[in-house]
Amino acid sequence: MLSWRLYRFHCCLILPLNQFEAGMHRPYGAMYSVCWIGLQQLFIFYLCGKTVKRFFEGWLLREVRGGWVKQRRYWFVLSQDSLDYYSGAEKGARRLGTLVLTNLCSVIWPNKQTYKETGYWSITVYGRKHCYRLYTRHFNEAVHWACAIQKIIDTKSPVETPTQLLIRDIEENKFNPEVVEHIYEHNPILKYTQGPLYAPLLPFPYGNHSGKGYGSVREEAVRIFNCLQQLESVRDPVPIIQGVLQTCLDLRPLRDEVYCQLVKQTSHTPSPYTAAHLRYWQLLTCMSCTFLPGPTVLKYLRFHLKSQSPESEMDNYASFISEALDKTKCRECVPSWEEIQMLMSRQEMLCTVHYPGPGSCQLYISSHTTANEVVRRMQEKLGLQDSKNTFALYEQNALWEQPVAGSALIADILTSFTTKESESKSQWKLCFKLYCLLDADNISVDSIEYLFLFEQCHDMVVRGQLPACEEDLQALAALRLQCLMGDFSTHIPCPPLDELYPGRMLETQVLVSLSSPQAMPPCKGATQGCPTMQRFPTGLLAGTLWSHTATAAHKQKVEQDIRLRSRLKEEAAAVMASILERWKGLAGYNRRDSMAAYLAIARQWSGFGCTLYESSTGSFSQKLWLGVAATSVSLYKQGESEALESFPYGQICSYGVSDSNTFKITAGDRDLLFETNKVRFSSIKLNQIIQRVSSVPLSMDEGKGGRGCSSSVVC
Repeated sequence: MLSWRLYRFHCCLILPLNQFEAGMHRPYGAMYSVCWIGLQQLFIFYLCGKTVKRFFEGWLLREVRGGWVKQRRYWFVLSQDSLDYYSGAEKGARRLGTLVLTNLCSVIWPNKQTYKETGYWSITVYGRKHCYRLYTRHFNEAVHWACAIQKIIDTKSPVETPTQLLIRDIEENKFNPEVVEHIYEHNPILKYTQGPLYAPLLPFPYGNHSGKGYGSVREEAVRIFNCLQQLESVRDPVPIIQGVLQTCLDLRPLRDEVYCQLVKQTSHTPSPYTAAHLRYWQLLTCMSCTFLPGPTVLKYLRFHLKSQSPESEMDNYASFISEALDKTKCRECVPSWEEIQMLMSRQEMLCTVHYPGPGSCQLYISSHTTANEVVRRMQEKLGLQDSKNTFALYEQNALWEQPVAGSALIADILTSFTTKESESKSQWKLCFKLYCLLDADNISVDSIEYLFLFEQCHDMVVRGQLPACEEDLQALAALRLQCLMGDFSTHIPCPPLDELYPGRMLETQVLVSLSSPQAMPPCKGATQGCPTMQRFPTGLLAGTLWSHTATAAHKQKVEQDIRLRSRLKEEAAAVMASILERWKGLAGYNRRDSMAAYLAIARQWSGFGCTLYESSTGSFSQKLWLGVAATSVSLYKQGESEALESFPYGQICSYGVSDSNTFKITAGDRDLLFETNKVRFSSIKLNQIIQRVSSVPLSMDEGKGGRGCSSSVVC
């Protein structure tokens, strides 16, 4: 019989850092670390004079439930296969519990938050049946235990579930129908069941919590199977389908599990042609248009789809799912109620796309339709496919708009509108607009593109982005009225002023007039000779009455607000009267003449047709416009018509992003940095703008963190 001896001692042990402390990161790069292992921590077994195993043991506190004491002290022993704890350290002490270590076990490392709350450093070990929450007062001791346990877990071979083994057998024998049929016949885990599922079909780590109100992935997998079975009996399956999709969006590992569960519930079903059974196929359809499974599960799914009876309703769903899997990209949003209903019936959705003016188009889209596809179809529908200018889709509401990335899924955009409308209570819509004006001179006045140019130019005017004097702004407003209403008539209702004239300009004029010395009323307190000293000690009336000073300040603010509103009304009435007088003088102008005259005034600005980005630079305290035009990139002060600087594309060596909100342009020997105030527009979109308008190939400054500028499109 082989004999062994146990040696326990103090030691100063030199171990390779990568062998002893797996996963630890040190601030120094030493190859070896001197680790002090205390008495009763390190044991070395000798078998025939040779080292066999090395493991930890020592006193730790374990969290217990019930009773007054929350933590109890036990003697823990870590072996190659398990973590055990005993009533004491003496030989023959009673073993109180065992946690078997497998590849699916997980360790939560010590964190400062727990230490601040309890005064102990804690580690948590999750096993199949047990969870040990262990505590110690020493950080190094907690780290050593966590390292040792994790190292043993990492040495374990991957655990495979019966379902995984059977999927592999089916893949290996997919060309032998008899063997596959035998596999299904003798393995109920692969077939439809009305009973509950007690464990996931695929392996998941124990205790893997993801937050967002979910339990462990294993618990959620079992819970989802229960939800799937409820599909057979509910009147409206959409809420359950949407809930399952939301869970899969939040918990990525569950996607393959849900696919396997759906394949199981659609295999060898007793009543395959019932409406209840088709609910599984409908959910499988929604899954295939939302998430792609992993390679192994994808092969298993495709084999399952090809196994359906020809010309059956299941075969129709299988064909639809197979086509969807070839197009699906991972979604950013869970499909909407409307989209799920369309997918359940294998139909497409209607999408309304607006364009400048009162027009709109309705297009059929699928779950895979991108913004680029819609832009191309809109160009064909409106006869703009030969235009030299570029177009894009925009998300738009009454106050704000943003271009949509070409690769974005329209279904995701429409779903996000529902969320935005519920939060802001403003209506959102998709708009097809000019994206980059490369050729403004050769647009036919009879084309719809000319209308696009006119409408988008007017949007710039109303938002205060076109620098013009007051007379030009009033002339533009009058031409807008002539274009919309025709000749002046007292019987024609006029649109509100904010749809004709920039409100920012009106407010500026009023504030300037109110801030002038003659507009400021004399201070009543000064004329009455009010003393500066307080009559009562500080705090005497605190909490019961406002002080005299606070009351006077509040009263003065109310008076200023009333005076400002009154002055705004007066100024708006005066501006509107002036616009109406100018409108009367345009009698006889037809729609085309009015649009041509409007654009002629707008073209006087050198930056006409450029895409503007609100930005700032270090040498200027005020906000600037960064204009990207067909021939150059220019920098403007807001409200001024002349460019501070202009950089033709031939002078630009490179451009790119230097950090999350800074756009860099290198022109000659100069490096120009522009800070954006809103990071809404992705770097890829600005990169596309500059590449399309550039007649000279430019180099990308890719080493600075991205391609292009992140900013908010303001034009």
